[in-house]
Amino acid sequence: MEPNSVAGITVDLPAGTPGDVIGMGVRSGLQYTRITEQMADALEELELETFPTADPEFLYNAQELRQLAVEFPEGTFVGFDGPTRKYPVSCGLGVRVHFDLDHPQHNAKAIFEDSATGSGHHPDGPWYYGTDIVVRPSYRRRGIGNELYELRKGVCRQLNLRGIVAGGAIPGFADHKHAMSADDYVAAVVRGDLYDPTLTFQLENGFEAPAALANYIPDPRTDGWWSLIIWHSPTYRQLTSRTGDQ
Repeated sequence: MEPNSVAGITVDLPAGTPGDVIGMGVRSGLQYTRITEQMADALEELELETFPTADPEFLYNAQELRQLAVEFPEGTFVGFDGPTRKYPVSCGLGVRVHFDLDHPQHNAKAIFEDSATGSGHHPDGPWYYGTDIVVRPSYRRRGIGNELYELRKGVCRQLNLRGIVAGGAIPGFADHKHAMSADDYVAAVVRGDLYDPTLTFQLENGFEAPAALANYIPDPRTDGWWSLIIWHSPTYRQLTSRTGDQ
């Protein structure tokens, strides 16, 4: 198909095999590919660099990344700077899941454990679960997060998924946790009374944030609190129903 420009990223979906360039960031200049097994070690290193205070058990390791590359490469995007594509500087990863919006409390590890292979991927899942958005610290403030979200939204449109569900970091809560609950903090950010560098950005990208998630990923800065974020795809067409999927 012909490339097209959507919200700052030139995309060409579907395209080729994993590892082929399928998108170019208009602002960032990054080349985006789908994940391959050969990228796993470098992406594990990127995870640890990006989330230095998070419990590594709740982050992707190289084996899980290799499994993801086998099971759901079309839902993954890795950003490279430069023509050789040997140095990943960002990634947006995810899996298909069955998610019950009426019972949203969960932690990141449960997503991985709730599948036969440990990747978290369910091939018939109607939701795209965003397991990771990672941007190398030296590459932040270049619009990469926006580009990764647009690529994810493209997956939902292409595969006719209900939308995106994820746990969103709330780093600003660290400065307010002694004065309010995480749910009150999330509600204040949603109202616009407080600014959070991550959650505010997600709200501006069309996400809802209906609740805080307890012990989502252990992190002493926020006492493990994250926010549930949801984006509903406007192009979703319901074809079948399944008990428990909301």
